[in-house]
Amino acid sequence: MAAAAGADAVGFVFAEGVRRVTRAQVRAITPHLPSSLEKYGVFVDASFDEIVAAIEECGLTGVQLHASNDPALPRKLRGRFSAASGRERLGIFNVIHFGGDLETQLHEAQSDAAVDAVLVDSRTATLLGGTGRRFDWQAAKSSFRGSTWHLRMVAAGGLNPENVGEAIDTLRPWGVDVATGVETSPGKKDPEKIRAFVFNARIAAHKAKLETAVEV
Repeated sequence: MAAAAGADAVGFVFAEGVRRVTRAQVRAITPHLPSSLEKYGVFVDASFDEIVAAIEECGLTGVQLHASNDPALPRKLRGRFSAASGRERLGIFNVIHFGGDLETQLHEAQSDAAVDAVLVDSRTATLLGGTGRRFDWQAAKSSFRGSTWHLRMVAAGGLNPENVGEAIDTLRPWGVDVATGVETSPGKKDPEKIRAFVFNARIAAHKAKLETAVEV
């Protein structure tokens, strides 16, 4: 459904929660997806071995890493799935949460050459992601548009078909990521909302002369 709507990437959540999927479930889906569609695994504090198993078994092309206790994890994954391994480069996204220390977090992420992008999300006291809440785009505007970052910047948190255009116009992100904003209930995606989200994101990116990637 997301592929047919024109998404550039889909995310499979391997972390606890209503959207959690198993490796067996993902393994049954990915062979039927277009080869051009990026397939990201979303992991929260997962071990190196867990992530490697999911990548290899499910044919993932990238990972989103939340709250890892191992700061060397991106470098380990980059080494394990290097160009010499005979596969396409693995996309590695670090997830950080908007707050007063955003610049500090970005500087730390920038220092890790193994990381391709940072996904900036909102959080609550109990949820690291999938909160359905937007962060302060105006406050984050300068950080997203900062010319010093070599990292790609992805906006997440509280995006939906109605506001994704505003987010793209304000932040000028490399990519946008949505979950709650295209659901009818937690974990249940709505085809119309997905199509509207992708369409509105494309229109906004075109107006801003960007090539913003869309992940569902």
